[in-house]
Amino acid sequence: MKSTELSHISGRNQRPLRLNDADIGSYGDLARIGIQLNHVAAMAKAFALDSNDVGINPSPLPGLTAPSVAVPVQFLQAWLPGFVFTVTTPRKIDDLIGVTTIGAFEDEEIVQGDLEHLGATVPYSDYGNVPLASFNINFNRRTIVRQEMGLRVGKLEELRASRIKLSTASEKRNAVTLALEIQRNRIGFYGFNNGANRTYGFLNDTALPAYVSVAEGASGDTEWAGKTFLEITADIRSWFAALRAGSNGVIDPKAVNITIALPESAVDYLSVTNELGSESVQSWLDKTYPKARVLSAPELDDANGGATAVYVYAESLNDGSTDNGRVFDQFVPAKFITLGVDRDAKSYIEDFANATAGVLVKRPYAVKRFTGV
Repeated sequence: MKSTELSHISGRNQRPLRLNDADIGSYGDLARIGIQLNHVAAMAKAFALDSNDVGINPSPLPGLTAPSVAVPVQFLQAWLPGFVFTVTTPRKIDDLIGVTTIGAFEDEEIVQGDLEHLGATVPYSDYGNVPLASFNINFNRRTIVRQEMGLRVGKLEELRASRIKLSTASEKRNAVTLALEIQRNRIGFYGFNNGANRTYGFLNDTALPAYVSVAEGASGDTEWAGKTFLEITADIRSWFAALRAGSNGVIDPKAVNITIALPESAVDYLSVTNELGSESVQSWLDKTYPKARVLSAPELDDANGGATAVYVYAESLNDGSTDNGRVFDQFVPAKFITLGVDRDAKSYIEDFANATAGVLVKRPYAVKRFTGV
């Protein structure tokens, strides 16, 4: 049974309660905020009419049974609606690089081919040898790893949970889904080491460039917490310049979609304003590099041996390749798959799984990594 909520005052609206003589007629309304003074007048009359010489609370005669509470506590409980779920860390890998559904649950690898054209011209000569063009081809392999989790529901367990308006099977399925997604997100960031397999993540793919430390500010610190508006914008400007220069102009940060991935401990310093208070770092970024977006992820707070990390990368490029042009790809053959149900006399088991090949950096020149913000 759902109890009635009499009132709610948010934290923003909390203030001291002050009453005076003019509020006497409104005392009854205090019950809505948990202060019950409904019987003050009746109590005063009772005290005035009391002519006994034994005081307000005379001692009762001893009873024949053991002392007890008049009303059991279960009849004096107000039950709030719903349940508060335990929060989990946000899973950001899909937001950062997306999900590519490719392959099948039973596959062993995802393979991406790389092709390099070779050839060098020579001055023309009627009788000279003809220089010949060629190409190199290589294959990047990523191993698919499968994760499994199931649930068991007993008959008595299910019946008892229904008394508190819960579905045991439904909540356990939700727990399974959450656990599989948490693990897929973790593999997306850190990969999965199972011996000789090749499953890497956003933070440890073998093709990623080395980290570069950001410049110190006037305070002698590299972290944004101690930097000014001009120093933070200078950091960001240097990131875009490095992306342009590192790609020899293939990437124009004002013309292609760029992602800046920041640690959670630094992202709020985009609100730092200039000395006049007329512009924030975020508004400067929106105006100067309108194709850039900013995301944050908790995994970046200690990505570089305990130090913070920043990723700046183009999301996709039209460079004449015959693939999809993406810079990062996350391969997920099966995000959630039901494996089967086994039922016996008193319970049943359900089993679920997923499959992922982690992350592949397809265009390393389009990624820059920085540390120390």
